[in-house]
Amino acid sequence: MPRPRIHRRLRGSLREEIYKPAGIPLADLQQVMLQPDELEALRLADLEGHSQSEAAISMGVSRSTFQRILQRAHRQVALALSERRALRILASLEE
Repeated sequence: MPRPRIHRRLRGSLREEIYKPAGIPLADLQQVMLQPDELEALRLADLEGHSQSEAAISMGVSRSTFQRILQRAHRQVALALSERRALRILASLEE
């Protein structure tokens, strides 16, 4: 049985959003999913410029867990951009 997921602190609550290449109907596109914690990791590290240690503390996870979340987020965004897929940002469950 997998280990229970640790609660992660996220800023605010999110609505589900989809970003897609212009001019292509969503029905014709494959989708890449971005979890709320992955979006938060991108925001803290890439937008606000926090170190991984600072961002990990802010999210309430270990630095190595933050690094894995950020790596997954970078991969998902790169996949969506490079292969012209829709990027679906999943809604936060914490409201």
